[in-house]
Amino acid sequence: MVVVENYNKTPPPNDGNRGAKGGWLSRIPTAYWVVGFIMLCMPLVVTPFILFQIFGWALILGMIALSLMFLGGLGGMVSLAQMTIAVCAGYMVAIFGDSAITSISLGLPWWLAVPIAIIVGTIFGTLTGAIAVRTEGIYTIMITLAIAAAFFYFTRQNYVIFNGFSGFNGVMPPVIFGIDWHNPTPFYYLVLFIATLAYLLVLYVSRSPFGLALQGVRDNSRRMAALGFNVTAHRIAAYTFASVIASVAGILLVWQNSQISPGTAGIGAAIDILIIAVVGGMRHPIGPFIGALIYVILRTFALDILVSFGMAGERFQLLIGIGFLIIVLWSSDGVLGIWRSWRERSSNINKLTGEKMDGQS
Repeated sequence: MVVVENYNKTPPPNDGNRGAKGGWLSRIPTAYWVVGFIMLCMPLVVTPFILFQIFGWALILGMIALSLMFLGGLGGMVSLAQMTIAVCAGYMVAIFGDSAITSISLGLPWWLAVPIAIIVGTIFGTLTGAIAVRTEGIYTIMITLAIAAAFFYFTRQNYVIFNGFSGFNGVMPPVIFGIDWHNPTPFYYLVLFIATLAYLLVLYVSRSPFGLALQGVRDNSRRMAALGFNVTAHRIAAYTFASVIASVAGILLVWQNSQISPGTAGIGAAIDILIIAVVGGMRHPIGPFIGALIYVILRTFALDILVSFGMAGERFQLLIGIGFLIIVLWSSDGVLGIWRSWRERSSNINKLTGEKMDGQS
């Protein structure tokens, strides 16, 4: 069973003095304001390609990995079906909305197609969770992987609903308020806004009674059951919540690529989401986004790097695998673990230096 330390800390009590000095805004770390300012100003300093293909894609993959991190970090459940859930919602947008495959797509307006896609994706994820929560550890991983494989082969062979191997193309985001959301800058801000919402929502839920109960279920399910908690219901509800995030990310992924096919839900893609979550770190919601950015950069530029060294470009997965191994071997909690270890080491060095200077004086 995957056991992850509790990354949530109960916020300090808010007395009158703290409220008078700025309330909850004063408790936001300075680093959050800096990162937020940089992300908002990104379109001013980078090219549309980097904005759309690097940061846009990284934020979307980060949301899918965030749903996996929520299950693994709070519930101790590692699911390899999160990419499948996202793709299921993406297919629903193509089927119920507009696409170039007019013989299958129903052409419903976006304000109907999007909610339907999220609902169907959430139901699919909830059913997956209802099956997976009956098991633990490696068996949960294998069952969710089997569901992902079954979905992949079903969509590949079904031509009546999913259009088989070809899938759907021409799936464009709607034009709302006169804005074409497929343009790099509007799409980036749309994805950034939704990813920030998902991040804050996971933080909020992790500190809510449900999140705390889910962590208790992760740590000792028998004791929680003895206290009167419905362990199975909490785990299934966690899958439902994670499926909502994955479904929204799946819709954004389809809008970014303007197409969807069975390969998007392949076994490799499902495992990539796990790699992203592990590389970034499973103990804090920011980890999946860090891992996604590293993955997208390697995925985008690995081919050019290999070719420059005279190696076959199709072996770009080699660099991704090497990077994954280096980070995991260096830290059990990915990049966040490396950062945390560096801060602790620096703090200890400063403390020892201060003590030595006090002793000399």
